[in-house]
Amino acid sequence: MIDPGLRILRTDISATPIEWIGVEEAVKLYCQEQVAYPLGSVACRVRGGINARSGLRSEVEVSSILCTQGRQRSLHKHQHHYTPPLNNNTLFRRDGNLCMYCGGKFRDHELSRDHIQPLSRGGHDVWTNVVAACKRCNHFKGDRTPEQAGLELLAIPFKPTHAEYIYLSGRRILADQMEFLQAHFPRNSQLLKRLKAAVG
Repeated sequence: MIDPGLRILRTDISATPIEWIGVEEAVKLYCQEQVAYPLGSVACRVRGGINARSGLRSEVEVSSILCTQGRQRSLHKHQHHYTPPLNNNTLFRRDGNLCMYCGGKFRDHELSRDHIQPLSRGGHDVWTNVVAACKRCNHFKGDRTPEQAGLELLAIPFKPTHAEYIYLSGRRILADQMEFLQAHFPRNSQLLKRLKAAVG
């Protein structure tokens, strides 16, 4: 039985991370001979039908990371000015599910997106102006800046790179997938610092 939550990390021919795909889509890539080479360990084995001639059952070993034919078309994703889409799930994960004001750890449904510089005061809905905040702190801060509300930010918000965004949008990331993605983080990655601090 294949874990329905299992996700495979797909890269282009130069081993640049592209996206998460399901096992079914990964098998399709194998069958269409789009897999240049596997990079990760075997994540699962998918058994197919029995060949009428040979009497053998087909089987595909699906690796956790697949290097696929072709280059990433959206090269802008890997340039400095690229901005990944902003959504609450990846924002909360960037901030470690911590309220960036009180430091408490919360579940997604207990958090909200807070604009450091409120939208009504000229702030923008961008990665560098938003943090995860518990609903209590967000309500207390209201339509004010942290300074006006007497609050202090625990960490400076940052815009993730494409590789960091892929990491943040993953649900259950296997050890080899995590190692691979972290190797694509920038040298001064704020996300990597936060991950190491959380472990240590």
